Amino acid sequence: MVNSVQQRLTVISEPNRFRIVELLKDGPLPVGGIVDALGLGQPQVSRHLRLLAEAGVVEVTRRAQQRIYRLNTGSMRELGDWVQGFAVLWSERMDRLGSFLEDGDRAPDETGQEGA
Repeated sequence: MVNSVQQRLTVISEPNRFRIVELLKDGPLPVGGIVDALGLGQPQVSRHLRLLAEAGVVEVTRRAQQRIYRLNTGSMRELGDWVQGFAVLWSERMDRLGSFLEDGDRAPDETGQEGA
């Protein structure tokens, strides 16, 4: 899983590919719609889409002469699960920090009396 997450994050980290992922989170789009939204040339967009597809970030279906791209929900869920692991870690650390700070407020001050 770590290798696939790393590959997907590496591919998505390029700004234009990140923008494509952002566009596709609202739903599937044909290549022409992505080209129009990004203001890039069709060959550039196709290259970015190919790299996203190779990493498993997007899926493509053909409808007549059109190629329709959509986010691969399984891959995005895997990325979300990976990120969620860090959210839990940081939540636990923030809870410990909060407890530490609360304990510090109750520590005796220089006069020997507990703080407010």
